[in-house]
This record gives sequence, C-alpha cells and structure tokens, in this order.
Amino acid sequence: MICVPTKRKVPLRRCVVTGESFPKKELLRIVRTKEGEVFVDPTGKKSGRGAYVSKSEEVVEKARKSKVLERHLDVKIPDEIYDELIRLIRREQLLKNE
Repeated sequence: MICVPTKRKVPLRRCVVTGESFPKKELLRIVRTKEGEVFVDPTGKKSGRGAYVSKSEEVVEKARKSKVLERHLDVKIPDEIYDELIRLIRREQLLKNE
C-alpha cells in the first residue's frame, strides 16, 4: 500500500481592515479578553475575541485612523497596541531580509 501525502487545509482568516482573506500565519491577531484587556497575540492561540490585521504598516495606520479594531473588539485600543503591531511588522521584515 502506497501512502500519498495529503495536503493539509490551510486556515484562512479575514483582515478586518482590507476585507481580504489570507492564511492565518500571514496575519497579526489582536485579542480582547473577557476582562477587557487588549493585546497582540503573535501565537494566534490565546483565548478571547480576536481580530486579524494584515502585516502591513499602511494597513495598521489605516486601522488606527478608522478605529475599525475598536468597533470590532468593542473596546478602546491604546496607541501602544498599534505601535507594537508596527514593531512586529518591521522586525519580521528585517529578519526576512537577512
């Protein structure tokens, strides 16, 4: 009997800013817990209400201006969260270029 490797189904998620669907690993997740805490979830596995954003500085800035994350998560998003998203994007770009 020959075992043929099957392709795994790649989970897709939608960016709340652009509305485009991407594989889960290509997006950044922001989480709101039941207690109302908001933080960036680089693993994508923390419990709570999540919203996904494309890994693009322009998209993060658009999210900041339009307050789409605040509407999606029903909580005020501090500027530190947006700054952390931009830091993560820049760090990943630096690691890619090396």
